[in-house]
Amino acid sequence: MENVFSQQLVKLRRQQNLSQEQIAHELFVSRQSVSKWEQGETVPDLDTVVKLANLLRVDLNELVGGQSPKEREQTQQTKTTLPEGQRPMNGWEFLSKNWWMIFPLLGALGWVISMFRY
Repeated sequence: MENVFSQQLVKLRRQQNLSQEQIAHELFVSRQSVSKWEQGETVPDLDTVVKLANLLRVDLNELVGGQSPKEREQTQQTKTTLPEGQRPMNGWEFLSKNWWMIFPLLGALGWVISMFRY
């Protein structure tokens, strides 16, 4: 698994025009720690990652996984809940598998009509 966090940290830090020193100062760590995070040698603890996401004003998923909220939303919209290789059922396929449902429906409809007849 590639280390997306280190790449994202560098990218987001540069977008915000922050130096490693400034980030280190805000998080109460050394500049060398930030450098090691960016090089992928070490990773910060969870509490520090949350503070870092707040400092960079990004979602945790974007910082750790590299996926922006818009990309994540598009991915979720394109995902299907069907198993791989299976497609959604059309109306005729539904009716062919559930033809027997016509009998309870006709019975209920007949009962409703008989209630209004008298």
